[in-house]
Formats: sequence, C-alpha cells, structure tokens
Amino acid sequence: MRTRDYDTDFLDRAGKTRAWGIVLLAAASFLWLWGAALLVLPNGPCESRLFTANTGDWSDQSCQRARDWPKTVALFASSIPVMAGGVTFFTLGTVTGRISAHSQAVRELDRQAAKRKE
Repeated sequence: MRTRDYDTDFLDRAGKTRAWGIVLLAAASFLWLWGAALLVLPNGPCESRLFTANTGDWSDQSCQRARDWPKTVALFASSIPVMAGGVTFFTLGTVTGRISAHSQAVRELDRQAAKRKE
C-alpha cells in the first residue's frame, strides 16, 4: 500500500511541475504578445514602429524618441529564458508522469502474471 501512496505523490509532483511549465509558457506568450503590440500598434500620434522603421523620415524627433527599440528588444530577449524554463518544466512533468504510469502498469502486469503461475 505504501507504493501506491508514493506513486500518487510522485504523480502529483509531476503534475505540479507540468503546471509550472504551462504558467511559464503562458508568461512567455504574454511577453511576445506585448512585444508584438509595441511593434504593430501606433504610439500616440506616431505610427507603429514596425511600419516606419525603415522609412528614413527622421524629421519628427518626438516620434523618434517614442520608438524605444531597446525596450522592445529587451522584452523579446527576456522572454527567451522564461520560455526555455517553461518548455523544460512542461517536458519534465509530462515525461515523469508517463514514466510513472508506465512503471505502474508494468508492476500490475507482473502481479497478474505471478497470479497466473500460481
């Protein structure tokens, strides 16, 4: 009976690890959506950053200052470790749960085979 409790606890921990992976992937998706919104949406009276990046029109300095490229690049760069952690946790939780379920099924098959031999 103790092994069943251990397996249940092990599966719960695997589920929590997988849930943390989902949370981190959602956070990375939010950062990507935020960065995309900064690139595509207009900024006050200025047009979007993406569509005016290479126009060569530098006459309006207020719009040039409003286009804060380092902030946008930093936003995308900060999403990379969050995404890597999310993928790692999600994969670890999923694989751990499947391995535990597989080993539990093998033990049950061994138990049934031992009953047949008797």
